[in-house]
Amino acid sequence: MKVLVTGGAGFIGSHYVRGMLAGAYPGYEDAEITVLDKLTYAGHLDNLPTDEPRLSFVRGDVCDQDLLGRLLPGHEAVVHFAAESHVDRSLQGAADFVRTNVGGTQALLETCVRVGVSTVVHVSTDEVYGSIANGSWDEHRPLLPNSPYSASKASSDLIARAYWRSHGLDVRVTRCSNNYGPGQHPEKLVPLFITSLLAGRPVPLYGDGRNTREWLHVDDHCRAVQLVLTKGAAGEIYNIGGGTELTNREVTAKLLELCGAGWDMVRPVEDRKGHDLRYAVDDAKIREQLGYEPRWSFDEGLADLVGWYRQRPELWDGLGDEACAPGGPR
Repeated sequence: MKVLVTGGAGFIGSHYVRGMLAGAYPGYEDAEITVLDKLTYAGHLDNLPTDEPRLSFVRGDVCDQDLLGRLLPGHEAVVHFAAESHVDRSLQGAADFVRTNVGGTQALLETCVRVGVSTVVHVSTDEVYGSIANGSWDEHRPLLPNSPYSASKASSDLIARAYWRSHGLDVRVTRCSNNYGPGQHPEKLVPLFITSLLAGRPVPLYGDGRNTREWLHVDDHCRAVQLVLTKGAAGEIYNIGGGTELTNREVTAKLLELCGAGWDMVRPVEDRKGHDLRYAVDDAKIREQLGYEPRWSFDEGLADLVGWYRQRPELWDGLGDEACAPGGPR
């Protein structure tokens, strides 16, 4: 079995790759993995065990169809993590998000059809649904994205559906809630707050802190993606949740306590443009049909993560005042 993982040097993709190489996914203990990654600011070779003989790394752009045409033959499956993923950056410049998330997905799927790849798992986000005041989204909810980032991901989801319907390509889509865990880029809320607080620096909190998200440990997310690869069905969409819904203010309170800091370290900042108030996914489908169940409670995962950073002071020691730049969940 040969699996191509796009964006495999990033936070979630590299966790997935390391898990497969470590034998965490039954039936794939001997799988050979090719990672395709452009190595932008969010991707690093240090995230991967490059001396592992079952791993091949190719630096390249998922939009490069000629490269994909040379690379994809011989791979039975593709897990497509590659994406621009930060809302704030998309508000400042949407073009890279459209190019990578929409154009890159189209180029990848077009090449998969041409070379005969069996299965593609397209990794998306709950943000494509927009904001929900009450209840939770199931997979049949309409897509109502509110940022250039989420709009580009919604577009890529529709491209995926089109390649399934038009070409018969076995594409399966996942939509996850907010991820956290070791190695996440510090532009995201949890690592930004942990590294800043451990360094004795203030942290920024958007608006009144009422924005609500559901939190998912990266390990649980990757196990769910693997379930979709091995047990999912062509053309299906699977929501992936972590089961813990908290406001940003509640998350901040937990991080302050874990890092030994007080509310005097919190700096309110102007709210993000078009900031979605609440996300919540109904993930009954993947639980009931594929047997998914998260292993990490949020409190356990957050405490473990703070401990992980405490053991790695090189990631936060000497952090400057620039750490207090606006940051929020995706």
